[in-house]
Amino acid sequence: MIKLMKAMFNLHKGEKGMTGLETAIILIAFVTVAAVFGYAVLSAGLFSAERGKETIYAGLNEAKSNMELSGSCLAKGNTENVTSILFTVKNAIAGNPIDMTPNDGSGNNKCVISLTTKNDYLNNVKWSFVAIGDDNGNQLLETGEQFEVTVDLADLGTGLTLSQPLQRNDTFALQVKPSIGSTITIQRQLPPAIEPVMDLH
Repeated sequence: MIKLMKAMFNLHKGEKGMTGLETAIILIAFVTVAAVFGYAVLSAGLFSAERGKETIYAGLNEAKSNMELSGSCLAKGNTENVTSILFTVKNAIAGNPIDMTPNDGSGNNKCVISLTTKNDYLNNVKWSFVAIGDDNGNQLLETGEQFEVTVDLADLGTGLTLSQPLQRNDTFALQVKPSIGSTITIQRQLPPAIEPVMDLH
């Protein structure tokens, strides 16, 4: 028994216990390192959340700025060819104003209209508009306003002409590209007979 006690005593001989001060220093070091890592992770998370919020708001702003087609697309023509295409656009609900300065050949327009037929693709053709109903007199398409856009196929702009006029049963596509918001694509087929006024549903 005495030998066992001596052996146990010799086993722990020379070992010193840890003081309270050393324990406190180690604890503070662990807490400090954890705080630094926690701050880094939290900052990265907040940055990612802020970027995500900005992306969502940008998407909402883009969606709010859309224009939309109002009513039918009309075509006017003579007995052989289509002479002009008309359609009406309006601002989406609670959308931001859209600059509808017409393309009169001066290059000041921000809304671009492209015409595609089976033979041609003409980008940034000339177009004009007439306000319908309530209008405050400027060239901004605002909530509650409607603009009737006319594309005159006889005057599409300098250097822009159709190689073959639009005739019966032909298809065409107009792309309306506002400066803010998504593109409107109007694709229609002409009837078997060209009339003075044609409602292309």
